[in-house]
Amino acid sequence: MPGLPRLWLRHETRPTECRTPLVPADAAQLVARGVQITVEESPQRAVELGEYVRAGCDTAPAGSWPKAPGDCYILGLKELPAEPHALPHRHIFFGHAYKGQPGARALLGRFTAGGGALLDLEYLTDDEGRRVAAFGYWAGYVGAALAVLHRRGALKSPLRTMDRVELDGLLRAGLPEEPGGDALVIGALGRSGRGACDALETAGLVPVRWDLAETRSLDRAALLGHGLLVNTVLVTRPVTPFLTPADLDAPGRRLSLISDVTCDAGSECNVLPVYDSLTSWERPVRRLRAGPPPLDLIAIDNLPSLLPAEASRGFSADLWPQLLNLPGPGAWGRAPDCPAWSRTLRRFTEAVLAARVEEDPREP
Repeated sequence: MPGLPRLWLRHETRPTECRTPLVPADAAQLVARGVQITVEESPQRAVELGEYVRAGCDTAPAGSWPKAPGDCYILGLKELPAEPHALPHRHIFFGHAYKGQPGARALLGRFTAGGGALLDLEYLTDDEGRRVAAFGYWAGYVGAALAVLHRRGALKSPLRTMDRVELDGLLRAGLPEEPGGDALVIGALGRSGRGACDALETAGLVPVRWDLAETRSLDRAALLGHGLLVNTVLVTRPVTPFLTPADLDAPGRRLSLISDVTCDAGSECNVLPVYDSLTSWERPVRRLRAGPPPLDLIAIDNLPSLLPAEASRGFSADLWPQLLNLPGPGAWGRAPDCPAWSRTLRRFTEAVLAARVEEDPREP
């Protein structure tokens, strides 16, 4: 069918990235409407390639997207490999390139060199600024769950994928948690915050919930008075940090574990600039202070991949209708008609221009 997009679902090169932005059931919905989809082989994807074949998709070897037709949208989730340097396609993934993160300028330069564009999923939003498709709930759920398991001495590394039934069983299997104000969730009314609160309640905790009203005039002493902090606040401009390194040495600190779901380390928008590098599946916990009490950190930037099936289904259900609104072959040069995609493309264009001006102030 003319005018519909062509999608190329790429393999994720990060070994611990097991999610997919498009599950076979939703791919079948697109194929039935005339969308052409090619799916790369992937050894760790939570969904078997054969399910995509049965949904009507074509297949390709892992990592073959650089040779895809020029009007294909390359669909993924996390970072691209270092090669090829120049990127001529339009890529749809979480680029983490607009808030001063490490490597952001280099990534934008690759698109400039190739003439392609980044349609960043983080900035695919509705008219109210809310993300159209997000993994936030599961990021919050897993981030809080890992914190609980670590406090109980039940967190085993390296981490591995599982389903929610197994994870909930682990949360309920531990010693009863003491209810009350020991756990604090900041950003509790958002997607990630709701997920974090649900996980804590599954584990027997009744979390204290902070959101905009509490962070406008944050009570830092009250924050430090909780044993566990789960941060789920996402900001798009610099704000006053919730905690600084000096706060971690404050007398009377009870805080002993931070689970930072947002993971903005290295960004000027980081509300918890008390660490400068993330933790990982291999080493999920890092000690920030020896104590007393000791203070540990969990900051993993692909938390939903630990529950890949649930996370992928939810995200894909929100994303696939939006993919129908992308320009198809023959319309590559024009902006999408859909306001959400148009905003995403405009954000990329503004970021590229800002980077050029920063490098050369004479740039118009």
